Formats: sequence, structure tokens, C-alpha cells
Amino acid sequence: MKPLYLASGSPRRRELLTQIGVPFSAISADIDETPLPQESPAAYVERLARGKAAAGRDVVGAGAPFCVLGADTAVVLDGKILGKPVDEADACAMLKMLSGCEHEVLTAIAVLEGERCESRVVRSVVRFRPISSDEATTYWASGEPRDKAGGYGIQGLGAVFVAGLNGSYSAVVGLPLCETAELLGHFGIPCWQNHNAR
Repeated sequence: MKPLYLASGSPRRRELLTQIGVPFSAISADIDETPLPQESPAAYVERLARGKAAAGRDVVGAGAPFCVLGADTAVVLDGKILGKPVDEADACAMLKMLSGCEHEVLTAIAVLEGERCESRVVRSVVRFRPISSDEATTYWASGEPRDKAGGYGIQGLGAVFVAGLNGSYSAVVGLPLCETAELLGHFGIPCWQNHNAR
């Protein structure tokens, strides 16, 4: 079986990939994440996922055949990307914008082997209940929002804000498992490799 490298520092993506029984090695592949002028949010996350996969390939270097999985997630409200909050005021402002309404979460994945790269963009819609200023401040104090796109984590304390979800839960966390398994299959990497029959 050819090795798979996950070009991500996200512990959530590592947990999700482990969940579906795919052995991998995690590597760091930093790229410039500045949006391009007039770039759509979907094009942005797909470009970053492919860029991370390519950067991961460069980190691993030459040798026997291997694959690299890159991913990127963006929270989008009214066509605007909400990145990771820079401070408490930024995080609380994001939660105020998201409070009581729907927003999109776009997650792109890319699998690369040599010069061949395939990618997908998965769109989910999340609906938040109203959030008070006190809740936003208390949530920031928990430390959870600091490294999260849109200033919240659906898999953690931020789940209490989520009144509805239309789409892929795992994509909102950071790695759409259905599409990831399908894409890895195109490169000959099956899931459930570490599953023991009971």
C-alpha cells in the first residue's frame, strides 16, 4: 500500500482520517492563505487544498510513490469569508454576525500523487440560534474559538449554538469523510484498513 501523508496540522482532521481507518503520516505544509482579488470562496478553499497537497509533496520529496491529502475549510456569510479570529473583539463580532442566521461552510479536499491531483469542494449550511454578547465572551474565554474558521468549533463547545445543519457534519469539522474516502479510492487507498472484525 502506498503511503499517505496528511498535509495539515489540524488535530480534528487527524482524528477524522483515523476514524475511517486510513493509515497516514501527518506533515506540516504551510502556504500563503491570502485570498486572491475577486476569488470566490469555493475557488479559494479548493486552491488552498490543492496548494497544501503540493506543498506536502515538496516536504516529503522524491522516492517511492506516495499520496498527499490537503484540505481547507472556510466559513462564509453573505459571500464573505470569515477567517480565524485575531482577538476577542474579532471573535465576538463574528459570532454576532452568525447569531440567529444561516451560513455556509465550504471544505475542499485534494489528493495528489506525482503530478496528478483531484479535488472536491463540499458545501454545508449551518444555522445558528441567537447568541448573546455574554455567551460570546464566555465562549472566547474557553480558548476554543482561537484557531477556528468563523470563530467556532462545531465538534466542541460551539455545538450549543448550532440549531440546524444541512450537509456534511464531518466537512464542517474539517474533513468530509464520504468524499475523502471516495477520492482516496481513486488513488488506490481504501478506508477501514485498521478495522478488526468482531
